[in-house]
Amino acid sequence: MWQMLLKAAISGAIIVAVSEIGNRVPRLGALLLTLPLVSILAFILTWTQHRDLTAISRLAHETLILVPLGLPFFIPLGFANRLGLGFWPAFAAGILLAAATIGLWFWLGPKAI
Repeated sequence: MWQMLLKAAISGAIIVAVSEIGNRVPRLGALLLTLPLVSILAFILTWTQHRDLTAISRLAHETLILVPLGLPFFIPLGFANRLGLGFWPAFAAGILLAAATIGLWFWLGPKAI
């Protein structure tokens, strides 16, 4: 149970840090967002719990494919001012775009890699 609480505390700390730093220095906040901090922590925690390199390798491979497919999420947010969109409409459009690209991959892509 304490491991799960530690994981939640670390994840929460990362989210708070990125949010606070991003408000003050957007470029540094963006840098922190681009770092695969969650992936790094997930790999370390999975390894320390299970010592299963095959599972970690599969997770890394799937992540390598899905990260680019999720990037359309940022398009509406990145151009919200130019498009005259508020936060929530841009956020929703980003989620729809990412869901479409990822959904198409799950529907049309190979069933197992």
